[in-house]
Amino acid sequence: MNPIFNPYAPGAGTQPPELAGRDALREQVRIAIERTRHGMPAKSILMVGLRGVGKTVLLDRMREDAENLGIQTLRIEAPEKRSLPALLAPQLRQSLLRLSLNEKAKLLSQRALRGLAGFAKALKVKFQDLEVGFDYDPEPGLADNGDLDHDLVALMEVVGEAAKAADTAIILFIDELQYVKEEELSALITALHRCTQRRLPLLLIGAGLPQLRGRMGDAKSYSERLFDFPEIGPLIPSAAAEAISKPAHDQHVTFDPDALESIVQKTQGYPYFLQEWGKHAWKTAESSPIRIADVEQATASVIAALDESFFLVRFDRLTPLEKKYLRAMADLGPGPHRSGDITAKLKRSVTSLGPTRAQLISKGMIWSPNHGDTAFTVPLFDQFMHRIIPGNEWKD
Repeated sequence: MNPIFNPYAPGAGTQPPELAGRDALREQVRIAIERTRHGMPAKSILMVGLRGVGKTVLLDRMREDAENLGIQTLRIEAPEKRSLPALLAPQLRQSLLRLSLNEKAKLLSQRALRGLAGFAKALKVKFQDLEVGFDYDPEPGLADNGDLDHDLVALMEVVGEAAKAADTAIILFIDELQYVKEEELSALITALHRCTQRRLPLLLIGAGLPQLRGRMGDAKSYSERLFDFPEIGPLIPSAAAEAISKPAHDQHVTFDPDALESIVQKTQGYPYFLQEWGKHAWKTAESSPIRIADVEQATASVIAALDESFFLVRFDRLTPLEKKYLRAMADLGPGPHRSGDITAKLKRSVTSLGPTRAQLISKGMIWSPNHGDTAFTVPLFDQFMHRIIPGNEWKD
């Protein structure tokens, strides 16, 4: 088996060789984008799901699809310690400069750039990480009040008008949306709502952990009417098998049926894990077809790679008490679990561990599917916790 042609690509947001099982959602997004470009009402779409289900990959593929349609796109990843205005401003500037090359949209694009200059100058005091180049002097009174809610609405309106003049749309693709502060989410929702009311061609396609639904509702109560929240889960068995078998077939390599079934079962259909098992099964096998013995032999290497690259990077960010909290969760199984059951394992009260639970949610390690329930955001993390903290000494 030639390692040069190993087709599998595990990595954070790395495009897999075969994006199986997601065609219906890509089509939903394409229709929404085309509707907004033609002035028809369309909902923004926020994909929610656990780590490793391929949200980032999907977001990037959807962006490629949009750009192939001639749509203007912005691509943003929202880290925990950056403000939304600081992330938006440079990307908006680039889109507006491109739009200004269109003769029909030139004047409106230039006005939007003036609005962006006023926006940045007025909000720089509040958002000190806000840095953007100024191509034009600000227009007095345009997005320069220093109030994020008001100014972002004004800015997005003039941006939408420029896109409309150019017969295109501007689509914001934002990943890790759950890290955006509630105040900033509220301003973004208000701006999108205003653009929807005016039939301006501006839309948000986003992705985040499952708690994003609740965070959007907390930011604005009408969010459920403004957004669709498709849940991105593991692939169904047939799609999971296709994600493994098709890239190999393209390299004239096959899997024995029982080997393929074993990979689907071990990965539970999670796309990131499929790529890891495919990669290591390829490396282990001496020739085609790849057999179940190759998959079993590769499993130890897969688990070591996952522990090092997928699980440990998250585990290392935790405090000792947070690690014990997650180990108590793992002791109960995959979950979700009642908060009282977790704290009982630690012989503490729910109230005393409330701040620890809140911090783990803030770090994106756990989420609450229902009131009082707690679940891992990372698939198979319970198994990792047993490996990294074995035995029962953690209970002491």
